[in-house]
Amino acid sequence: MRSHPIAAPLGRTAVPLLGSAALALSGLLTAAPALAAGPTVTHPAVAWARSCAVDLAPGHAYCDALRVTNAAESIPAQGAAPGLSASGYGPSDLLSAYALPSGGGAGQTVAIVDAYNDPKAAADMAVYRSQYGLPACTKASGCFKQVSQTGGSTLPANNSGWAGEISLDLDMVSAIAPKAHIILVEAKTASMANLGASVNEAAKLGATEISNSYGGSESATDTTYDSSYFNHPGIAITASSGDSGYGVEYPAASKYVTAVGGTALKKASNTRGWSESVWSTSSAEGAGSGCSAYDAKPTWQKDSGCAKRTVADVSAVADPATGVAVYQTFGASGWNVYGGTSVASPLIAAVYADAGAHSAAVPAADLYAHPSALNDVTTGSTSTCSPAYLCHAEPGYDGPTGLGTPNGLTAFTG
Repeated sequence: MRSHPIAAPLGRTAVPLLGSAALALSGLLTAAPALAAGPTVTHPAVAWARSCAVDLAPGHAYCDALRVTNAAESIPAQGAAPGLSASGYGPSDLLSAYALPSGGGAGQTVAIVDAYNDPKAAADMAVYRSQYGLPACTKASGCFKQVSQTGGSTLPANNSGWAGEISLDLDMVSAIAPKAHIILVEAKTASMANLGASVNEAAKLGATEISNSYGGSESATDTTYDSSYFNHPGIAITASSGDSGYGVEYPAASKYVTAVGGTALKKASNTRGWSESVWSTSSAEGAGSGCSAYDAKPTWQKDSGCAKRTVADVSAVADPATGVAVYQTFGASGWNVYGGTSVASPLIAAVYADAGAHSAAVPAADLYAHPSALNDVTTGSTSTCSPAYLCHAEPGYDGPTGLGTPNGLTAFTG
């Protein structure tokens, strides 16, 4: 098994968590409206659990958030403590790793689509932003909205598993695009129909970017979902590629979204100051990738080993062992470390927000027009597959990391 730490971000002291672990799933776990979550994964030095239970039934979805369960904190569990450092990467680390400007997102509105309700969403995001000196984004100021899938104020049932996903999503958008407005649209259940209706509502409310950190099994219905829910020209819609290694999730397979894979991100002594490899484990868990069974290949995607849609397009940090700091008090006790491609999807949506208005009907096309403006990830694999690039990092395009990770905003600018 490979070992790699949760690196101490710049200017902070974090307790190292060594190692990586696979998510061992014994049988199919069905999601429920209650506070169900996935199994805990243990390792001598690190443990994490799925925030949401796995549901592979057609037309259903589950979140891709992984919460580290043994991250030691040198910061009080509750509230902001400026001057002290939470474990996991914070905004300055992520901006440094991906050569992004501080104070980005002005004039843009990033929507987060999730299932169920987090009653602490606004309060917890406020603590995260205060901790890192980010500008406030509140309901009172009009910066933040939390609505149902129909845009109303009557929110769905509370769910502590999806609350972890919501906290993660809000914190990643805050970290990367702190001046953007944020809309949290909460679906009443984790069905594709309700999540898709939430995407439509986000577009109706003026979102310029929409992040979807969830996925489910592919089905023949996906092409109908494409046209019903994800075809919003000019809006950058991101979707996490999944956390189960080689294999395709929907809506990452949609030809209308930017499919976002995952990496392990570590500090390094090179010119960049960071290195990345495919996020994977010894049990073939890690960044989702592969060749869709149903979705047609977009015109802008040119790889020759898959006749249909290939996942992913781009990637960002996802390994829980090199995870990010998140503040969550509904279903957790405060500061946490999270991983999963649920980190990468809102991060990339926020990068699109930093880049500004999108001229391409599907902004993923811009990535393929500027491949040299990304950090190419060339090491690591999640499995053995044919053709190999669908699960193995290679120079240029590959499935687990797509064209690479952000290196400034050029690749995201239409």
